[in-house]
Amino acid sequence: MTGEADTLDLDALRTWVAGRLPGFDASLSAQKFAMGQSNPTYRIAAGEHTYVLRRKPLGNLLKSAHAVEREYRVQAALAQTDVPVAQVHLLCEDPQVLGATFYIMAHVEGRNFIDPRLTELSPAARHSTVLEMNRVLCALHEVDVDAVSLQDFGPPGDYFARQIARWSAQYQATETEPLADMNALMDLLSRHLPPDDGQRRLVHGDFRIDNMIFAPDGGTCLAMLDWELSTLGHPYADLAAVIMQWQLPPGPEGRGLMGVDRAAAGLVEDAAFVDDYCQRRKIPRIENFQFYLAFSFFRMAAILQGVLKRALDGTASNPEKAIKLGAYVPTFASQGLKALDRTDL
Repeated sequence: MTGEADTLDLDALRTWVAGRLPGFDASLSAQKFAMGQSNPTYRIAAGEHTYVLRRKPLGNLLKSAHAVEREYRVQAALAQTDVPVAQVHLLCEDPQVLGATFYIMAHVEGRNFIDPRLTELSPAARHSTVLEMNRVLCALHEVDVDAVSLQDFGPPGDYFARQIARWSAQYQATETEPLADMNALMDLLSRHLPPDDGQRRLVHGDFRIDNMIFAPDGGTCLAMLDWELSTLGHPYADLAAVIMQWQLPPGPEGRGLMGVDRAAAGLVEDAAFVDDYCQRRKIPRIENFQFYLAFSFFRMAAILQGVLKRALDGTASNPEKAIKLGAYVPTFASQGLKALDRTDL
């Protein structure tokens, strides 16, 4: 975390929360998390209580981006399901309070693994932690959206066609220089859409291990975080996002498993993770998984392009990190093209 409260007005926050959240002490302090490129995120100390505040960034924003109100709604809806989420407390949609919409949720104490190599764990613990990821993913995709009143959480129709159109438009709106691989990837995905199989599930949109909080003394996931991109869509997009992350270089930048001897490390191979997912959900083997993997690379490239554009425009939450992330756009585009040729999945 950084030590500054950034643009968070604690006096305005205190005034607005007064009477709405029991135990919210008048003596407040805030620390801004270094993570959270899209939506600034703060640890709020209020007397003996600790909360997390997520706020939209200030400035002009792309339509439908930074939807913290959707994060609030989906976490509230999932509170009584098998999907672990933080308890949400308050949503403020009045921009006069902190300059933009924000919400307050419980601070979940636990372990957050940034590196999917899980170097701080034993091989057996690594294996069980990855399988816990799979369990949470399947629990999410088995949620009855009607039962939790999320039946209108996303538009009907072909999810992948809709997403490719949306992210292509957002990429083009934030493009900073021509990129042949990205243009080729957008074209190929548009021309090779698989038939819509009718699956319409709640999807997270950014499912990876660094968006999860695990128990301090075990491998149980306590909360899935960062629901900004959640919607009703196709579950294979989330599954492919996990596999996509693992194709990247290891270390603090790529946060992947490229070149890692997974068998020796106790980690799970791509195909085994997909097979486990299918077994848990009791579905047949997934055909044409290469398309879904390439789509994941494409969407992440578009997201990072938006991060880069905000940095160049001076509206990024962490400009230095945003520039570094934006440098990966060509890599994601290139990897997306390569994913279409994989034969091992």
